[in-house]
Amino acid sequence: MPKVVSNTTPILSFIKLNRMDILEKIYKEIIIPEAVYQELEEGKNKYYIDILNNNWIKILKVRNKNLIKELEKNLDRGEAEAIALSIEISADLLLLDEKIGRKIAKENGLKISGTIGVLLKAKKIGILKEVKPLINELIKKGNYYNESFIKTTLKYAGEL
Repeated sequence: MPKVVSNTTPILSFIKLNRMDILEKIYKEIIIPEAVYQELEEGKNKYYIDILNNNWIKILKVRNKNLIKELEKNLDRGEAEAIALSIEISADLLLLDEKIGRKIAKENGLKISGTIGVLLKAKKIGILKEVKPLINELIKKGNYYNESFIKTTLKYAGEL
């Protein structure tokens, strides 16, 4: 089973869509660092989900505190821990949406995907028929995506 680590935003996006099943069907198991768990817990009142009741989501502690400190110079705690944990456990994939975090993850040799990439994969393997309605719902619920990025995504998905 591939080792997949996630930052807060991709999980939160699927919570907003009420489609956590997509993550579970594609990845079977997702690993999150403690800081991501804490961020999700803080947002529980807005989008309720009990992460601890999802036995396919594992919470791990990052051991390399120096790496976290170094990464926190440019990133928030959740992103820093997600990247550090991915490096520590040699993750096969890191789910991360934020631009600076993605750049730093790539510089550290990590393979990354984001919320939209997961939606495209879900369509490709037959979990979804269309991505456009879900992207529109995410935008309605506060996610921001560049217009040209959406256009390229929908073209790639064959929905434009």
